[in-house]
Amino acid sequence: MNDLPPVPQTAGEPIGEPAQSPAGAAASPASAAAAGNAVKAAPARSGIGVLLVNLGTPDAAEPKAVRRYLKEFLTDPRVIDKNSLFWKVLLHGVILPLRSRRKARNYQTIWNREKNESPLKTITRSQAEKLAGVLEPLGTHVAVDWAMRYAGPSIASRLDALLDRGCDRILVMPLYPQYAAPTTATVCDEVFRFLMRLRRQPALRIMPAYYDDPYYIEVLASSLKAELKALSFAPDVIVASYHGMPQEYVRKGDPYESQCIRTTQLLREQLKLDESNLMLTYQSRFGRARWLQPYTIKTMKALAKKGVKNLVVITPGFSADCLETLEEIAVENARVFKRYGGENFAAIPCLNDSEAGMLMIWQLAMRELKGWV
Repeated sequence: MNDLPPVPQTAGEPIGEPAQSPAGAAASPASAAAAGNAVKAAPARSGIGVLLVNLGTPDAAEPKAVRRYLKEFLTDPRVIDKNSLFWKVLLHGVILPLRSRRKARNYQTIWNREKNESPLKTITRSQAEKLAGVLEPLGTHVAVDWAMRYAGPSIASRLDALLDRGCDRILVMPLYPQYAAPTTATVCDEVFRFLMRLRRQPALRIMPAYYDDPYYIEVLASSLKAELKALSFAPDVIVASYHGMPQEYVRKGDPYESQCIRTTQLLREQLKLDESNLMLTYQSRFGRARWLQPYTIKTMKALAKKGVKNLVVITPGFSADCLETLEEIAVENARVFKRYGGENFAAIPCLNDSEAGMLMIWQLAMRELKGWV
């Protein structure tokens, strides 16, 4: 059944055929000129693109590559809200030379030697490939790709690739459960910059934060329970560590802190734990400004000194394991905890490309693709 209204038809004209000029009528000079100057119409296309985006990673575990990555990252005004001459001198004269060498050493400890890339890149690629597999029944017109906000593969290059594949509708999925201007918003900035260069723009959707999505909470809880069963010890305390943020950003209106708190509250309810059993902390502090508290690394020290012997740390703000989880938490924070009297420490893996993690990403994608598929 066709619910569309019929096209008005001139008497004597067959349906679907254009009206004919009277026999023998000559075309006017104006119409002939117009026909000669007509621009060839762009071919019709109809495809759907899905782009997974994560933060980024250096191309190599060596100081020059790390410096390039950090420069792009730390000069983004969404990340560091400073533009003074003093900041520029400090960044280029002190921070980049020193931090790039130290971070390169850290990356070397977690580097995927087989693929010669960071785990974040390996996992994000796998997430995209597996999502493409579960979306395959929708048809070949649905294409899945992945990008990094900083370094490669760039957002612009992958959007360009999706357009080349005929995608006129694109869903961008920033893989950050909690919204923050230095993460989600800067992905949007980069997407919009790309679109501003186009004459023919695709329809666009950007997945919102999913910090309180019931399935996300359920998957976090179930994966944590499974990991705890596999441990040789029972934790006295579980710490949920989120990436930190300057308090000033929250005062300016960033909802990140409130969303981290909400995720933790829902996780406590799901696991039937209270604030003493499941604590919330913030890691990765940078600079001297006051960041969201309590700080993860100070909490490690305080818990150990208080007599806590068995500790588990989860990182609900990360969709894939990266330097901040594999080195900062699993190595640096574990070392601090044990130095001050702790005995057993476990960093729980992120959801990554696990079966549960992929079911969650698939569900989020299907929710956002409604009306397109």
